[in-house]
Amino acid sequence: MKIVRYIANDEAVKYGWMLEDKIGEIQGDIFGEYRRREAKTPLTEVKLAAPCTPSKIVCVGRNYVEHARELGNETPKVPLIFMKPPSSIIANGEYIILPPQSKQVEHEAELVVVIGKRGRNITPEAAREYIFGYTIGNDVTARDLQKTDDQWTRAKGFDTFCSFGPWIDTEFDASDAVVTCRVNGQMRQMASTRDMVFNVSTLIAYVSSIMTLEPGDILFTGTPAGVGILKSGDVVEVEIEGLGKLSNSVKA
Repeated sequence: MKIVRYIANDEAVKYGWMLEDKIGEIQGDIFGEYRRREAKTPLTEVKLAAPCTPSKIVCVGRNYVEHARELGNETPKVPLIFMKPPSSIIANGEYIILPPQSKQVEHEAELVVVIGKRGRNITPEAAREYIFGYTIGNDVTARDLQKTDDQWTRAKGFDTFCSFGPWIDTEFDASDAVVTCRVNGQMRQMASTRDMVFNVSTLIAYVSSIMTLEPGDILFTGTPAGVGILKSGDVVEVEIEGLGKLSNSVKA
């Protein structure tokens, strides 16, 4: 099932489910008990918001060998994690804003895991039980600031630097899906999720050994090689085979 958050007729944001190109409202708690109303509102008549509201956004760095190499880094022995603030979230179709503090803002195409229930010290074997679904993400990064700062909060945390959506797919198989990124139609990144250094179950186990994961939290799983600079006027599209496409324009 594809889960969305949407705005129709200038009303409040609602959760919904999508059937082909139509949306039906979901009443209740999508992570608990809910009921689905008939999917009859055309997708063209609504505005999609980011598909969930995470309490925290956990990201994984250097989780593809070739990406670590292209930046001159060693592959981590254990997952390298950092966080983005929820204030950095934008939805499909919204603008990535280039901050004046940076001269080198880059795209990072990623598979994103959405957590479905509260968990701490989750084992890799049990991790699947805590996955609500998957979505698509762009971990926008001020690369020049990342290189100068010991911590990555500034480089990763600007408003609009966390694009994800357009929906959550609760039935998606993430074991071997091709992740691509195109800028103005030109291919920049392409790799399979099977190329991750640490797979999704390992990442959930590792992160939950440090912090409690809550329903709606999201986990960016790392980006393949091919990251590159974004300029004002660019259109960046992240696509994951079988999951969909996330598109954002860029402006200063």
